[in-house]
Amino acid sequence: MRVNARLDETAQQQLEYLAQATGQSVSHVVRESVARYYAEVRARQQGPRRLLAMIGKGDSGRSDVASNVKREVSEAIAAKHQPPRAG
Repeated sequence: MRVNARLDETAQQQLEYLAQATGQSVSHVVRESVARYYAEVRARQQGPRRLLAMIGKGDSGRSDVASNVKREVSEAIAAKHQPPRAG
């Protein structure tokens, strides 16, 4: 795809600097910038889904976890940090 974009002076200087500093073409810098911005936005959109799954409202399949989240988390932390039983 061919793109024609208008940049203000600051953005133009930043783009030129990135191209010169990396030794890459302006097109490459723009493609890389779009890819990084895309990854950042996708990660932000995925964050709430991960959080909901972690507390049981997402993909856990359990219906009681969200209402008992404090107890569940406290028990998990306690179990993780207890010394191993001799046996």
